[in-house]
Amino acid sequence: MSTTATATTMQLYLIYTDTQMLVSRHPYASWQDIQAQLADYKASLGPWEVADVIEYLADQYDDLEPAAEVQIAALLAASEDTRVVQFAARRG
Repeated sequence: MSTTATATTMQLYLIYTDTQMLVSRHPYASWQDIQAQLADYKASLGPWEVADVIEYLADQYDDLEPAAEVQIAALLAASEDTRVVQFAARRG
């Protein structure tokens, strides 16, 4: 059996702070661990399967840019465990 995590078995967290939303693959033990790492922590969701995070983001946020699946694929290919979720620039 392989010990390499795949997109179907990897667990992700959505983390809300005072200023941004993050997506992380760090294996947190609890929300308290996330709070201990982020001074401006507000809330978190997860751990969820990759597909569930993509579905949630796509359903809840119509202003993601790039799309949820692109942002999650970038996280999975990156060396860092956490990325800021990107939204389209507000025009006004």
